[in-house]
Amino acid sequence: MDISTYLEPVSIEKLRLSNSTGRYRLAEAITIYTEDLGFPDIEQYNVAIIGVGDDRATLNKGCDNAPDSVRSWFYGLFAHWNNVNIVDVGNIKKGHRVDDTYFALKEVVSELLKNNVVSLIIGGGQDLTYANYLAYENIGRIINIAAVDPLFDLGHDEHELNSNSYLSHIILHQPNFLFNYTNIGYQTYFVDQDSLVLMKNLYFDTNRLGNVKADMEEVEPMVRDADILSIDIGSIKHSEAPAMDKAMPNGFTGEEMCRICRYAGMSDKLTSIGFYELNPSFDDNGASAHLYAQMMWYFLDGFSNRRDDFPANDSKNYVKFKVQIENFEEELTFLKSKKTDRWWMIVSSKDIVSQKYKRHQYVPCSYDDYQTALNHELPDRWWKVQQKLM
Repeated sequence: MDISTYLEPVSIEKLRLSNSTGRYRLAEAITIYTEDLGFPDIEQYNVAIIGVGDDRATLNKGCDNAPDSVRSWFYGLFAHWNNVNIVDVGNIKKGHRVDDTYFALKEVVSELLKNNVVSLIIGGGQDLTYANYLAYENIGRIINIAAVDPLFDLGHDEHELNSNSYLSHIILHQPNFLFNYTNIGYQTYFVDQDSLVLMKNLYFDTNRLGNVKADMEEVEPMVRDADILSIDIGSIKHSEAPAMDKAMPNGFTGEEMCRICRYAGMSDKLTSIGFYELNPSFDDNGASAHLYAQMMWYFLDGFSNRRDDFPANDSKNYVKFKVQIENFEEELTFLKSKKTDRWWMIVSSKDIVSQKYKRHQYVPCSYDDYQTALNHELPDRWWKVQQKLM
C-alpha cells in the first residue's frame, strides 16, 4: 500500500533549526520525507514520526501547528543510538472533513504496524487517539490503551467525537477491539462520580495523580501493558508546559513525563505513542515544544534498550513462582525475566474459546504484586484481567 498519498513532506525551510544540524544530531540521523529526497521505504525503519496538524475536534484551537514546532526542537537533539532506524514520514494531509484526517491516519498507522514499525504521532488534538485505535481494528488486534491525562475524556454518548469524548467512542465502537484502558494521573476534582463508577464497572485501571507521583516505578508495568500510549499536555504542570488554552496548576513534572516515555519505549508490546494538545500560540519561548521533544527523545532511548522479553510458555528466560492464596482455589503464577528482572502474572480462564486474548493473559506487574500474593491477597491487576477473561 502506498501511504505517501496521505502524507505531505516536511518543509525543512519552515523549521527554526538554528545551529541544530551537524554530526550525531537527529536532523542528520533521521531519514526525513522531503520534496527533494522523496518518500522513503518504510520497511527499513523501526520508528516512524507522523505529524497530524488538525485541531477541528478540540477546543484547543492552534494545536494544529504543533508538529513542526516540536520538530524544530527535536531535530536539534543529539542521537545516542546506533540500533534505532528512524524515519519522519511527514504530516498527514488535512482532509476536507476531520473524518478524512482520521481515515488517513488510520491507514498510515495500520501500514506501519504491518511492517513492524512503531508510530510516534505528534498532534493535533487528542481525538486522534481514536484514529490510532482504528488502525489496530484494520489488522484485527485486540489492544490495551494507556493515557496520561487529568481527565477520562468520556464526554456523553450523544456528543460528537472530539478530544473530550474520544474514549466513549472507542468503548462503543463495534466491533470492539479494546481489552483494557489505563488512565495514568487523573485529577479527582476534574472527574465526576458517574465516570468513576463507569470505569470501575468496565474493570478499567484508573490511577490518581498523587498516588502515581508517590511511586513512579509502578507506572512501568502500566505502560508495559499498553499497545497505545496517548499523552495530553494538560497532564503536565502549567509551569513546565504552558502551551495550552487552560492552565493546569497541578500535574506531572517534565522529568516525570520523560521517565514515563522511557518506560513506554522499553516496552516490547507498545507499538504507537501520541503527543497531543500542544498549542504553540500559548507556549513560552518554546518550552512546551522543547519538553515534548525531550519526551520523544526519552521514548527513543527506551526503545533502543528493548530486550524482547515478553513472556512465552515454558521459556527458559524466566523464573517461575507459584503462590497459593488462602481460601482461593487457583494457584497464582508469576514470571520474572532473567534478562530485565521485570515481572508478569499469568491469568488463565477456562472460558477462553479463542486465541485472540492469549497475549492478554500475561499481565505486566511489579514485585509489589508478588508480595501482595504472598500476603494472601489477590493483586488488583490479576483480579481485573480475570474478570474480563471470564
